[in-house]
Amino acid sequence: MAEIVLTTLNAKYIHASFGLRYLFANLGDLQGRAALLEFDINQRPVEIAERLLAVRPKIIGLGVYIWNIQLATELAGILKRARPDLLLVLGGPEVSYGADDLPLVRLADYVVTGEADLAFAALCRELLAGGRPEPKVRAAALPSFTDLVLPYHLYDDRDTAHRIIYVEASRGCPFQCEFCLSSLDVPVRQAPLARFLEAIGGLLDRGVRQLKFVDRTFNLDVRAGRAILEFLLRRFQPGHFFHFEMVPDRLPEALRELIVQFPPGALQFEVGIQTFNPEVAARIQRRQDYVRVAENLRFLRSSTGVHIHADLIAGLPGEDLDSFAAGFDRLIALGPHEIQVGILKRLRGTPIGRHDAEWGMAYNPSPPYDILCNRLLDFSTMQKLRRFARFWDLVGNSGNFIESCPRLWLAPGASPFQAFLSWSEWLHGRTGRTDSIALARLMELFLEYLTAGLGQDPAAAAAAIWRDYQRGGRRDRPGFLLPWIPAAGAGQGAARGAAGSLPKRQARHASPIVPDPCANPAAGPAPG
Repeated sequence: MAEIVLTTLNAKYIHASFGLRYLFANLGDLQGRAALLEFDINQRPVEIAERLLAVRPKIIGLGVYIWNIQLATELAGILKRARPDLLLVLGGPEVSYGADDLPLVRLADYVVTGEADLAFAALCRELLAGGRPEPKVRAAALPSFTDLVLPYHLYDDRDTAHRIIYVEASRGCPFQCEFCLSSLDVPVRQAPLARFLEAIGGLLDRGVRQLKFVDRTFNLDVRAGRAILEFLLRRFQPGHFFHFEMVPDRLPEALRELIVQFPPGALQFEVGIQTFNPEVAARIQRRQDYVRVAENLRFLRSSTGVHIHADLIAGLPGEDLDSFAAGFDRLIALGPHEIQVGILKRLRGTPIGRHDAEWGMAYNPSPPYDILCNRLLDFSTMQKLRRFARFWDLVGNSGNFIESCPRLWLAPGASPFQAFLSWSEWLHGRTGRTDSIALARLMELFLEYLTAGLGQDPAAAAAAIWRDYQRGGRRDRPGFLLPWIPAAGAGQGAARGAAGSLPKRQARHASPIVPDPCANPAAGPAPG
């Protein structure tokens, strides 16, 4: 039994809720009266309600995010009907800005906006003492890191074995990019470094192999960034994988000299470029030096083993299709391992809405509030870009088409964007869908497009696809490849080595291919 229950619906099981653990860690003397129960959006709200009510709580704190608000609203309705006396407290970004009109907020007893690490505990003390304080919506004062209990001990053995472990060395962002909630999260605050390093050292001691830093600007404070990299380098073991978000135009020598010491695939940098159009960037308050961005990406690709995940956004005010295409092609030339093509969203509280009238911005009124069209990109074009983004993730980012994907733009002077857009529309025309396409079927369609659509040599295209198929350690040989890749000698697979201990997608990007003795009899047997 627990008087206080902290809960949320995560996007996937593997995503452990970092926010709930911070709230629980800072309950103080109320911890013995509380429980933390996590669910995910694939579970039915009525069954979640049953489990929550089974512990007979007086207070339920519900974390609300863009990915769970619809199910959270259904859950809240069930809870309040089944237990009208239950006190429902909401928190999270989706109820922290301009949320008074939301049905979910009307169902709740209280809403704590902002960073509720300390404010939630204070509210619970009042409620358990019998008070019913006003107002209903309570803005949390910005907590100091020195006053917070760090939550890393609350990751249990199941978390460390099966879930993404989130950590943060800082909060806040110094930039004012109008599409991003982090632009409202100022100032930047650094966690006490010694205490933070001790905490993540404890996670590594417990066998955690992957850490995802949620800091928006990991490399902004070079002193702190260097201290963290030095610590991780000293503690490094094969299979360790560390993810950081970085400011793309800030990579001084003090950080470079440490980054080059990590083995291939051990670091992943998420690089938020968003647009290469300087006028568009200025319009949305996105400040960056594009010359330095290019220099830093070239350095990372040529001199380090960092896995680079770069972001672009489609639909920004004032950016037409040609401009976005040019930016995509420019980024392809810089060679990141992955390009996340995001569709612009109008998140609650962000100032991107000030461009609506001038640029005819129209957004989906339901989560995730993605753009439907604007003055330069009509609805049909945005739908094509949406499909492009989905298929690019399946083909360009997945690591399953590393060698074969660039064959789309083999022709001299070809635009990677236009080439992939043509393939994307062809694929949608053939399948009528953007999901649930089996890998073997996707590769078969890709081979058909390369050969029948682009006139490429079937044997060469099939060989590239076969090598890509092996990259993930696969041993079977799909039937559609048999006319060009004989079945005899199949099953050598890819040499995984150290890459096999990385996350699957990054491992495919890092894995070398063992020569196939059938394709080259002189090569001899594959090692291992």
